[in-house]
Formats: sequence, C-alpha cells, structure tokens
Amino acid sequence: MKITTQLIGLGFFVFGLSLLMGQSPQNYIYTSSGDLREIEKMIMREDIGGVQIVYNWKALEKSKDVYDFSVIEKDLDYLNSIHKKLFIQLQDRFFEPQARYIPDYVLNDKEYTGGLVAQYDNPGENKPVGSGWVTQQWNSAVQKRFQKLIEALAKKFDGKIQGINLPETAIDIEIKKDKTGFSCDRYFQAELENLKFTRSVFHHSYVLQYVNFFPCEWDNDHQYMSRLFDFAYKNNIGLGGPDIVPNKKAQMKNSYPFFHQYKGKLSLVAMAVQEPTLTYKNPKTGKNFTKEEFTEYAENYLGVTIIFWSVESPWLRDS
Repeated sequence: MKITTQLIGLGFFVFGLSLLMGQSPQNYIYTSSGDLREIEKMIMREDIGGVQIVYNWKALEKSKDVYDFSVIEKDLDYLNSIHKKLFIQLQDRFFEPQARYIPDYVLNDKEYTGGLVAQYDNPGENKPVGSGWVTQQWNSAVQKRFQKLIEALAKKFDGKIQGINLPETAIDIEIKKDKTGFSCDRYFQAELENLKFTRSVFHHSYVLQYVNFFPCEWDNDHQYMSRLFDFAYKNNIGLGGPDIVPNKKAQMKNSYPFFHQYKGKLSLVAMAVQEPTLTYKNPKTGKNFTKEEFTEYAENYLGVTIIFWSVESPWLRDS
C-alpha cells in the first residue's frame, strides 16, 4: 500500500510538471454558482480551459448528513458537454454581513458554539473595510462536520472534476474578544488538518489550498507559511491564492516569496484575479493592471500554471 501511494503521488507530480513546462498559464473563468449559460460566450472561448466555481457549505448540506450535490452535477455535466474542466472552491468563509452560509444545525446546535465568527475584510484598493464571517475550523466538532462534507464530495466527484480548492488562509477576527477557543496556532493546525484530510480522500483530482496570509504572522515569524509550503511540496498538494497583485508589499512579506522559492516544485500553482484584484493600480503607470501585467508576474515570479479570471475582467467582459 505504501508503494502504491508513492506511485500515485509521483503521478500527480509528473502531471503537474507537464503543466509547468513550456507554456504560459492557462486561463479559467472564476464565478459563483449559478447559470453558467449566462456566461457561455466567455466559457466557449478557445483560450479558456475551464471554470472555477464557488460553492458554499450550506448549499451542499441541506441538513445534517443530507447532501445535495445537484448544482455541482448540473455544472459538471454542462462543462463536460463543451469539453471544459471544473474546479470546485469549497467556501467556508464569507465577505458580507448577511452571508452566513453554513448549515443551520452548525449555527444553532450548542456543540458548535455558533459555527461562525465575525471577521473583517479588505475588498480592494482604496475601498472601505468590509465585514463577514469565518467558520470555526478550530472547533473540532465543526471541523469534523466540514471534513465529512469533503469526504462526501470525494466519493461523488474524485476523478470527475479537475480539482477542489480550499479557500484563502487569511482571516481577521477580534482575537482579544474571542470566546470560541481560537488561537493562531490552533487555526494554523486546523487548516493543515483539513488540507491533509482533503488530500487523503481525493486521490485523482487536484487538491489546491489558497494561501495568502495567516493571522498573527508577518514575514514568516511563526513559520506558518514555510511549514505550509513544505507540507504541500512533500504531499503533492497545489497552492494558490485569491489575488495576483504584482509586487504588492503585504504579499511580499507573506506568501509571494514562497511561491517564488517553490517555483516549478509544486504539483500545481493556481491563482486568481478576482473583483478586488481588478481595483489595484500599477504604481508605475497609475492605471489598473492589464491582463498582460497580471500574466507576466504570475508566470515569471509566482510560477502560476492556471489563472482563474473574474468575469468582470475587462478583457473578458469587453469581448
């Protein structure tokens, strides 16, 4: 069994290297769950390889142990019919005050201590601070339920989807007022455990972790970032992030140098240009970054192999 696992891991790594060598990043569409036919013209472009779709926990688990994956099945069937690939982003954190998209039993049952914690968010350059929620993955009871969802997804879709990605590591909560048992070490460990579990149940599809920042850490002073990249490298796990912002100072003190250090070594590097990303300007030109500028930095510095583009990206929208 050990030899088989090693061979499977080697297969993932070789396939990942085949993506990395000799070609520019592949372009994918990034969107939320909905009617893909509304953006069919974008998806059908020859330079689009697939779609990354965000599905929240509540949409997939209607009540305890009652899963409904029909929306994924519909999206997958449609994309298969037009020969495009699907990446699932499983969302457990949200960026609007009213977005509490986890199952009701997790919100209400005592053992889950409310399920969510309020968090703050940067929605883009020169935008007012936003607020939303993050799931208490450091609560073992909550984490167990989240991992059960991941296991159910693997049984249904492993090998059928191109990959599954877990959302960004960055959260910003009021730690001093927390009553849920949060600590930065516990949060890091919970993120690592979820990633390890996802890899253990998805044997054929890519497993991708978004990483940008960790609470309490700056410039790898807790070794969260270095430990995560090392873990991903050793376990054939892909890494990425929600924002490609060339030379952004905050990212240069967190995940970006590690992407550069591990360039060509990870099984997959897939990063996004989401709506907030589009608000950033190139300090040299004073204008919003262009597609070419995003792509050049992603390829040459970060080692990106897939870019998930927001449907609001000008080169997609204007075409």
